[in-house]
Amino acid sequence: MKPTRPERLTHEVPAENDSLQSGRLRGLSRTLALKEIPSGSPWRAIGRRFLRHRLAVASSFVLAMLYLTAFFGEFIAPYGPEHQSTDRLYCTPQLPQFSFGQGWHVSAQRMQRDPVTFRPYYEEVEGADVPLGFFVHGDRYRFWGLFTSDRHLFGVDLTRIDPAQAADVTPSFYFLGGDKFGRDIFSRLIFGARISLSIGLVSILISLILGVSIGGISGYFGGGVDLVTQRLIEILNSIPQLPLWLALAAILPADASPLFVYFAITVVLGFIGWAELARIVRGRILSLREEEFIVAARLMGASPARVLTRHLLPGLTSHLLVVLTMSVPGMILGETALSFLGLGLRAPVVSWGVMLQDTMSIQSVANYPWLLTPALLIVLTVLCFNFLGDGLRDTADPYTYYWPVK
Repeated sequence: MKPTRPERLTHEVPAENDSLQSGRLRGLSRTLALKEIPSGSPWRAIGRRFLRHRLAVASSFVLAMLYLTAFFGEFIAPYGPEHQSTDRLYCTPQLPQFSFGQGWHVSAQRMQRDPVTFRPYYEEVEGADVPLGFFVHGDRYRFWGLFTSDRHLFGVDLTRIDPAQAADVTPSFYFLGGDKFGRDIFSRLIFGARISLSIGLVSILISLILGVSIGGISGYFGGGVDLVTQRLIEILNSIPQLPLWLALAAILPADASPLFVYFAITVVLGFIGWAELARIVRGRILSLREEEFIVAARLMGASPARVLTRHLLPGLTSHLLVVLTMSVPGMILGETALSFLGLGLRAPVVSWGVMLQDTMSIQSVANYPWLLTPALLIVLTVLCFNFLGDGLRDTADPYTYYWPVK
């Protein structure tokens, strides 16, 4: 007779050990999550984690589209920045329409004036449409000084316009409406993006050089150098930024060229924005300069410049990237504020702040709300930079090098 297999003994976990068991399960989940770290360099791991941050990825895509649009501005914009028409003063926005018979087109408009207020308004002309097309001929331009062309990505197709209709109604396509001089706001937004977006990057480059240099020296040497540097930073941070911007911008001569004013505003914003970055770099250097690898480098005879550039600053790369990304919106808003108040860039330079000067009158905003389009674009750009900075901060954090287990 075969011996029977003994019954399996079961052991029930007491209720008071539930917290201990849950802690062990969390530790096991963390261990399994650490095993999911992909092989390769840390930058590759950061890139893969960044792709999981959907809001940051979408923001980076929007910013890339804005910068590409600004780079190819002459080709994408239907008109030049100074193209104007007296028949299109405060023209209302024209949304493209599509039909299988006519293709892309917009309704023709004729300007009328109110007999009492003399305010211009527009009426659609029955039976008259303005044909649109891709890669059409238009205003001539010189693309970045390299070659001359008149091709535009999208605009009025002059080859399909009836000559009799053109004599009666001016064929035009103002996607976002016109301003007080009859200029296309959409085209000016594209050309203004070059100034408003580039001035933030150039200012950040100046702040990066000054902040990293001064903050690194202050944190590494300490002593009297650190004391003087920190007092200078505190003095700069105690001054309100807007009055300081106004004072520095007022120093610029009134008859200065637009190029000089552009570089002057860039330098002003860069010299003001380095203080906070220097303080952040200084704090990180203080926490790293007593590490074993730094002490070993000094004992081997490495100079302070080599220790800073080869051992300390590379460890701050991801952190500096996040700080700089979060600082760009402040530079863009600074240029917009100065230009809006008339102390920054001036016409004929086209920037989003210069375009907002048309909204100083509440009557203009009430009657022509499409003049606020630059403000909406500024809000979109600032939000995208903030979301991108949040995503970089989450993915570049050295204490989150594990993937959450779902």
